[in-house]
Amino acid sequence: MPFARRALPGHVDGSASFPPFPPLAPLGAELSAQERTRYARHVILPGVGDEGQRRLRSGRVLVVGAGGLGSPVLLYLAAAGVGRITVVDDDVVDETNLQRQVVHGVADVGRPKVESAVDAVAALAPGVEVVSVGERLSAENVLALMADHDVVVDGADNFPTRYLVGDACARLGVPHVWGSVYRHDAQVSVWWAGVGPCLRCVFPEPPAPGAVPSCSTGGVLGASVGAVGSVMAEEVVKLLVGGGEPLVGRVLVHDAWRQEWGTIAVAADPACVVCGAQADPLRPLGAELPSGTMDPADSGDNPAASGDGMPSVPVAELADLLAAREAGRVDFVLVDVREPAERDVVVIPGAVPLPLGKVRDGSGELPAEAADGIPVYVHCKSGGRSAEAVRILRGRGVDAVDVAGGVLAWVREIDPSLPTY
Repeated sequence: MPFARRALPGHVDGSASFPPFPPLAPLGAELSAQERTRYARHVILPGVGDEGQRRLRSGRVLVVGAGGLGSPVLLYLAAAGVGRITVVDDDVVDETNLQRQVVHGVADVGRPKVESAVDAVAALAPGVEVVSVGERLSAENVLALMADHDVVVDGADNFPTRYLVGDACARLGVPHVWGSVYRHDAQVSVWWAGVGPCLRCVFPEPPAPGAVPSCSTGGVLGASVGAVGSVMAEEVVKLLVGGGEPLVGRVLVHDAWRQEWGTIAVAADPACVVCGAQADPLRPLGAELPSGTMDPADSGDNPAASGDGMPSVPVAELADLLAAREAGRVDFVLVDVREPAERDVVVIPGAVPLPLGKVRDGSGELPAEAADGIPVYVHCKSGGRSAEAVRILRGRGVDAVDVAGGVLAWVREIDPSLPTY
């Protein structure tokens, strides 16, 4: 999930600097002969060494999400010998995940992500303890899940969860390793209230729903999440062993298309509602976020957004209407408000393109027939954008009707031979 690309909002301070950080993981027992062999490249590595490897073995890391970012983080932390890794994810593996979520394979499609993640880690590093939590992160369980961990890694795919993680880490004083990827742009930082800025110091508010497309509607370069997830794993290792300069007070910015890396200095905001001097310690976690779920609703294509009293039809009825229009018995316009790249994947036959942005600003025009008062049926990927378009169009006097479930429902219920995304 993306935030800003270059110009960051919030409190920015180019002079931010911090002293060396102490190791967060305790020094464990002596390494066995087998461990010295397995981790020899770390043992001989300045900055890690024998002591650092023992700290890694004693480390406890919580990873939120077993998806694009979580996959490389889990694999590299397990390979590094981190002693206990907790992974939280309530999703199942989908075929579209395989383009980038390398902890899962073809045989895992349909399985809970935490199950296939545990299997992958066990195959790579059987000595690592992996605790799987196959439930959704919420304000009710987040503090308990984070307790007894040295570092929290945020690999979530939606803004509500990201802000929930950020608020909880700030309250507990736990470093929050954060990464964000959109298409081929990325950012990485370590938020750490009390030491440097927390997430809300720099990004005080999440974007409005629909303002930033999700990976499922905007796309993402698969290798970019691997690169960024690897950087996040590096940050965890540095924090656990007390080596190097973690990205506290800095945001690492990556443009894979230009192959550029850079950093922007940021600083804690004294007026931050989460970690500032006047912050309310009883402020609800995830306050001011969309209520109800921690789904990827920020994409603006959330099926739950359909409704609000607006007229709608199921895809089965749309199929009947299309057949009737082909036979000349009815007349209507079917409008697809997705982006052009999404139409390159799959379309509902007979739909004309009119991206939601053009509906919003009025720069796009409906087919001439719509001016004659015939119905306009509107679809998107799964329901959120079409519901918004219907509200806008009806406000302009158009007889607009939402197609519930969008193209995903069409593929699922009408023509499973079509691709999906």
